[in-house]
Amino acid sequence: MELNQSYQITHRVQDQDLASTLSPYPEDKFPAVFATSRLIAFMEFCSARFMKSLLEEGYLSVGVGINITHTAPTKAGEEVTITSTYLGQEGKLYRFKVSAADKEGVVSEGEHTRAIVNTEKLLKFADKRAG
Repeated sequence: MELNQSYQITHRVQDQDLASTLSPYPEDKFPAVFATSRLIAFMEFCSARFMKSLLEEGYLSVGVGINITHTAPTKAGEEVTITSTYLGQEGKLYRFKVSAADKEGVVSEGEHTRAIVNTEKLLKFADKRAG
């Protein structure tokens, strides 16, 4: 992974990606457009795939921060291209510029940070927190 190098994935927005389908509460009403939470998940997937070459056996990358704006709606059936651009490393954190665009242009931009962690230690810590 080189500074300013980018990685992309393309996703066709499905019904399960829509804000209108995410809430388990019938009183919630959201529009039938690509949900910000699902968009963030795809930004994480893109950045995580980008980091695969850095991972040793027993390690994975985890998202530790995200700061984005989601400025335009995308309907089901439309393709969204997610781009993750490596901005560099600060201590143990890997910084990325992330963006998403559909056929009409940019729909989201921001920054995302990830860390490399030992999978076994992470799961033990989760178990300890769960009691």
